Amino acid sequence: MANILITGSSRGIGAAIFSALEGHNLVGQSTRGGDRAVAADFSDPDQVNALWREAMERLEGRIDVLINNAGIFEATPIEQSDEDWLAGWERTMQVNLTASAALCRLAVLHFREKGGGRIVNVSSRAAYRGDSPQHWHYAASKAGMIAMTKSIARGYAGENILAFGVCPGFTMTGMAEDYLASRGGEKLLADIPLGRVASAEEVAETVRWLAVDAPASATGAVIDVNGASYVR
Repeated sequence: MANILITGSSRGIGAAIFSALEGHNLVGQSTRGGDRAVAADFSDPDQVNALWREAMERLEGRIDVLINNAGIFEATPIEQSDEDWLAGWERTMQVNLTASAALCRLAVLHFREKGGGRIVNVSSRAAYRGDSPQHWHYAASKAGMIAMTKSIARGYAGENILAFGVCPGFTMTGMAEDYLASRGGEKLLADIPLGRVASAEEVAETVRWLAVDAPASATGAVIDVNGASYVR
């Protein structure tokens, strides 16, 4: 059994990932905490480090896999005031990218001591094709996750530290349902050749495979789960 830390585990894709990995030793993260989750607000950098320390304690000093799934999707139109626009940009970058980077750093340092480990970063197809005019910051944060993942994979493979990315498109979670409704609902499905959005379970199974079963030679790989709505 692997010891696994999963961020954003309380709902949607994160909850599905948690379920897919049952049988392993799991610690989750959410803003409210819970029986098997640590409460941590990623807009506060201090709470990111505190999460790692608490997870290490709960998992008896060993983490084998870090899964960065936590993220926010908040509109920041360019018509906002300078202060509000910048605050929205910085909040999204902190929660989506900087918090993940801080955890990746702690994981790499820990994995070096224990002889290896795995990181799976849940990004978005927005990393490659962009997003709406209200979500520059979201797309940029997710692109940063991919660049970071590839850098980790290239930099530490020789130390048995593996890094993978997953890029979902629209996924049937609360956040995706709200976004679909705001962007025209069923009309958006015309952009997905598969004819439907992905399920959270489909994304979770991809993450599960990368976290525990993918061969080491796949390190650096980024897998799309978007119904061919964007292909590379």
